[in-house]
Amino acid sequence: MSETDPLVVFTPSGKRGRFPVGTPILTAARQLGVDLDSVCGGRGICSKCQITPSYGEFPKHGVTVADSALSEWNSVEARYDEKRGLISGRRLGCQAQVMGDVVIDVPPESQVHKQVVRKRAEARDIVMNPSVRMYYVEVEQPDMHEPSGDLERLAKALEEQWDIAGATADLGVLHGLQPILRKGEWKVTVAVQQHSEGQTPKVIQVWPGFYEGKIFGLAVDLGSTTIAAHLCDLTDGEVVASSGIMNPQIRFGEDLMSRVSYSMMNSGGAAEMTAAVREGMNALFDQISQEAEIDKTLIMDAVFVCNPVMHHLFLGIDPFELGQAPFALGTSSSLNLRARDLDLDIHPNADIYILPCIAGHVGADAAAVALSEAPDKSKDLVLVVDVGTNAEILLGNAEKVLACSSPTGPAFEGAQISSGQRAAPGAIERVEIDPTTKDVRFKVIGCDLWSDEDGFAEATEATGITGICGSGIIEMVAEMRLTGILDGPGLIGSPEQTGTSRCFLDGRTYSYMVWDGSAEGGPVITVTNRDIREIQMAKAALYSGARLLMDKFGVDEVDRVVLAGAFGAHISPKHAMVLGMIPDAPLDKVTSAGNAAGTGARIALLNTSARREIEQTVHQIHKIETAIEPRFQEHFVNASNIPNAVEPFPILKSIVDLPDVNFNTGGDTGGEGGRRRRRRG
Repeated sequence: MSETDPLVVFTPSGKRGRFPVGTPILTAARQLGVDLDSVCGGRGICSKCQITPSYGEFPKHGVTVADSALSEWNSVEARYDEKRGLISGRRLGCQAQVMGDVVIDVPPESQVHKQVVRKRAEARDIVMNPSVRMYYVEVEQPDMHEPSGDLERLAKALEEQWDIAGATADLGVLHGLQPILRKGEWKVTVAVQQHSEGQTPKVIQVWPGFYEGKIFGLAVDLGSTTIAAHLCDLTDGEVVASSGIMNPQIRFGEDLMSRVSYSMMNSGGAAEMTAAVREGMNALFDQISQEAEIDKTLIMDAVFVCNPVMHHLFLGIDPFELGQAPFALGTSSSLNLRARDLDLDIHPNADIYILPCIAGHVGADAAAVALSEAPDKSKDLVLVVDVGTNAEILLGNAEKVLACSSPTGPAFEGAQISSGQRAAPGAIERVEIDPTTKDVRFKVIGCDLWSDEDGFAEATEATGITGICGSGIIEMVAEMRLTGILDGPGLIGSPEQTGTSRCFLDGRTYSYMVWDGSAEGGPVITVTNRDIREIQMAKAALYSGARLLMDKFGVDEVDRVVLAGAFGAHISPKHAMVLGMIPDAPLDKVTSAGNAAGTGARIALLNTSARREIEQTVHQIHKIETAIEPRFQEHFVNASNIPNAVEPFPILKSIVDLPDVNFNTGGDTGGEGGRRRRRRG
């Protein structure tokens, strides 16, 4: 490979390398260790290696991708497309060849180790008050002496028999109303939507006779990295299916500001990202309805929560203003829209309710967390941290609630980490390092055994050991700090300094060997100093946001901490504290709320009164904009140390002994992998 060869960047892994012109994308992926599937060995038969190239300017990656970045569509791809069909924009990785700098997205279905989206439905008692209900009515037949329309007589029946006054219907309902009334012999079941008292009820579906089936709603958490949905029975609130996919917008940038930059730099970029997320949403709805074995048209209500950039891109609003002060939202109010307005492939008249945003960088997902965890009703001072690519942080009690967001980036999701991956079978998720030998043992997703226990090799034969996911990298870095492999500023020591040969020279800094699977044809899993730096940046952003809210509240400690988010339930409180992700607190006061944003969405779906409640609560939450707060940078610099350069963390120090080590023997560390400065001779 030469420095003049084209650069190939893969998302969402972030892996990159230079390859000669004419190199197939599948070959490049294999050489970089990118998770791209292939069953037929590159013969263009199986189609497992489908990829999506992205074109335009990518400031984050430092590349501009020309239309000619890949070889022309060839006869193999044309034949496959004719026989079985390829999604528009997709190429076969075994056929498309590198011709210039290119950004390649590997969609979830093309990955060997497909994503396990850990956003489950939390158990929660919710008072059922859905906005869509079914009513059986008997309608007067038309009469020559009292002329009126079928819809008007249906509305009259609803008022007389159910006290629902003034019901209307859209044109789509009118198209089928007359034959349905006659087929049911003037006895029908109707689905009526009414958000709250005083709003006009709408008939959105009519069935002949008595309909004994069910209707459903969706609670959707539209995150920067993942989209998760819970399909709920609108009659009893039961979660009948949960599913998730990767957000297809990742190919435009892993973090939010990269996506805002893409929309600024590329004409039509915002519309491109809107189309991508809506297509992804419809693929998720297909998936979840198939899992539940229902017709998608029975999904008649949906609630969405998302951060402000996702909010705008989902609605088709250019996020340009969110990329610069004063970070103005197109709208901060809650919205009631129709599925057809957003090109969503469920019941066309389904109501789409989007929770209100709190501020320019504090979105509807934070509002959903506030609804789920109710800090405004707490006697204790509670810190709620929704851990994700863009962390949402709430601090408050019954007196007041403060909120901010912090751009942690995708490191906690396993992205931009050398051996990182998202949560999937085979990914390391639990870690322990022996303080004496400095040897590591671990657990992987899909296996209950530790790596040093009998039967581990057989139990993981199917999945292999593939990488480190978010919860795994948190525990790994914390364990390295606890055992003296890593110092406070974030340098990995040499074999002599740490007493283990697992630390090895890797360029100008040292790396730690976790697992060498090369003998079995598997990956070599290491933690590099660049990985440490990525985690330091992410955790410093998270802690700084929380500390800034504490400053504004006038406190130095909190009563309890709630970890929420995609993998909040999988984070060890002790390791999070050692890392310095969260403020010092008793470990028994650090709890998990699981996917609080998704739970908030589900509450709003099943109880329309909760929608009014959160709309009022949002107005009372005080928003803090971290970007313009002078102390944020100060806290960030201090929090870059592990756990912190100035905060004493007395509770943590009463639980663990942090080794007093410093491996910077020759100079300073740089931001790019911690390179030491050369001494002047």
